[in-house]
Amino acid sequence: MSSAAWRGRQGREGPQARLPSAGANYAANRARRPSGDARLRYHGGVSVRDVLIIGAGPSGLAAAIASRHHGLDYLVVEQGTLVDAIARFPLNMVFFTTPELLEIGGVPLTTPYEKPTRAEALRYYRKVADTFQLQVAMHERVLALEREGEGDDGVFVVSTRTRLGVERVREARAVVLAMGYYDRPNRLGVPGEDLPHVSHYYSEPHPHYRRRVLVVGGKNSACEAALDLYRNGAHVTLVHRGATLGDSVKYWVRPDVENRIKEGSITAHFETRVVEIRPTSVVVETAGESHDIAADDVLLLTGYRADPAFLRAAGVQLDADTLIPRHDPVTFETNVPNLFVAGGQLAGVRTGTIFIENGRFHGEQIAKALAERLGRVDV
Repeated sequence: MSSAAWRGRQGREGPQARLPSAGANYAANRARRPSGDARLRYHGGVSVRDVLIIGAGPSGLAAAIASRHHGLDYLVVEQGTLVDAIARFPLNMVFFTTPELLEIGGVPLTTPYEKPTRAEALRYYRKVADTFQLQVAMHERVLALEREGEGDDGVFVVSTRTRLGVERVREARAVVLAMGYYDRPNRLGVPGEDLPHVSHYYSEPHPHYRRRVLVVGGKNSACEAALDLYRNGAHVTLVHRGATLGDSVKYWVRPDVENRIKEGSITAHFETRVVEIRPTSVVVETAGESHDIAADDVLLLTGYRADPAFLRAAGVQLDADTLIPRHDPVTFETNVPNLFVAGGQLAGVRTGTIFIENGRFHGEQIAKALAERLGRVDV
């Protein structure tokens, strides 16, 4: 038996591998589906869900709750853990927003503080998933997404792989892309970027105690990390390609980091770019001249963005400048029929425009439009 055939038999959400033809097989199997489940669809002998939601962040979970409410047969597929981006945030992070603006599904987020912490947010979204008994397949990465057939007979075929190496093929009449962008850092593309002492994420200061840490970036993540590291015993150097700190730096963070730079507690190099990262130093260039900066650890906190290659491969048209996907502003459906975008996938390179606060509403509009299209009723 070929490896492809084995994967088809073992990994499908059904008893046999997908047949090559979409329309005829779909119609034949739909005619003989069990009458007890009005939502069940078949494609090549495999059950087809109403909607597959890719990403278990707040926008993906909100889409799952709305799908459940509107009677849609759904599944969430997540390559990491629940709200994986929040789990990657610095351990002691406090949100800039108030609790009610992080809430989904009408479940209250309670905290004794004015603003919730990372730990409270993680606890909250676990509670939401349990409250609604959301169907989430975690640690399962999407490898490819294709659409087979036309019109009402169109079916999305989604290939995935678990962290144990098990490959599956899942099928759905609609797909919601809600995977955000925090797993895709803006890489510098310089030699040494993948060395073990280099990271695109900042977690906590303790491992960097008494170490020389070079932080690259000039916005909130870089500034807050630099301050946290300095206050916990690290020797911090900040490198930024701009002439000043970014305009979006929080109003109470900016004067703090500027004063630390002025007094010499944090060394800063503006209008400077990284040329190469070495085991004990970083080569930078300022005004056309290169020089070395000693560094034990390097944090490249230069932002994140959605994966344009994945969207293009799925047939989604992107704006040439902003990389924002072409979509209906009301239903969030892309130019590909029944393929929707939610949350950070709508941002393109403008990641500062989509947050939990506004991305949490996309799922309800998507589920409502899809339920009307499929003739579902609220449950």
